Amino acid sequence: MSTKRPRIPAEVAAHVLSHFGRGGYPAGDWTESLISLIDRADAVNRAKLCATYPDYGDAVLLAKYDENGIAVLQAIAGGQAAA
Repeated sequence: MSTKRPRIPAEVAAHVLSHFGRGGYPAGDWTESLISLIDRADAVNRAKLCATYPDYGDAVLLAKYDENGIAVLQAIAGGQAAA
């Protein structure tokens, strides 16, 4: 089993940026609920959600906990970087 982290697609980056009010564009209703759940979950449930939806999990965690996370997501959403 690979331990490599999944790449964050530009669309996912844009959805997460929108959720945090930092650009991007809104996700659909179900996906916005998923992003919100990952954002609000306790550690145990966040881990479960991130295991099932690793691209959204990585993007939310990047936005919340990495000091350069928003800039990285903005670059991904703009096609200037890959993560």
